[in-house]
Amino acid sequence: MSDENDKKSAENKPLESARGDSAESDDSEVLEFEFNEDGEEDLKKTLKKLREGLKVAKKEKEEYLTGWQKERAEFANYKKGENDRKAMLSESMRERILTRFLSVMDSFNMAFANKEAWEKVDENWRKGVEYIYGQMNTVFDEYGVKPIGEIGEKFDPNIHQSMELVPTDQKELDHTVSQVIQKGYKLGERVMRAARVNVYEHKTSP
Repeated sequence: MSDENDKKSAENKPLESARGDSAESDDSEVLEFEFNEDGEEDLKKTLKKLREGLKVAKKEKEEYLTGWQKERAEFANYKKGENDRKAMLSESMRERILTRFLSVMDSFNMAFANKEAWEKVDENWRKGVEYIYGQMNTVFDEYGVKPIGEIGEKFDPNIHQSMELVPTDQKELDHTVSQVIQKGYKLGERVMRAARVNVYEHKTSP
């Protein structure tokens, strides 16, 4: 019985020895990785490459961000430009349409200019015309169209077109509107048509 145990013990010794060698080998590999001078040098190189890679990635990120911001700004400018062009086109079309109605307003103003003759017109017909005239003025008001040119106001070449100079000996009337021949109109701050007027010119008596 003792011989059999000794035999088994002898058989197990190589296995235990192999296990021990394996454990020692594993420990030596870990220690070699952590403390071996060559291994430490490789780690430094790896860290250096990682840092370089991070720098490249950061640079690419900044380039992508800059490019994205640039594209976004260009798109915003393009969109704003398109909106401005659409607004200008809309304003131009509105002005062209409204300008075509100025001659209609001129006809109304000419009819109303001679009050004596206008009062002699049939009352029902006159009220109908005045109602239509009121509707036209309402539409003009809604679109921001305002008449320009009033007697007594200072002559302004930006809104007035002088048709005739009327001499006067009253100095205070110099360069003021003496008569409105045809009303002008503004769309907002834009002059659609200048008012045609006669203008006083001061002249001293000889």
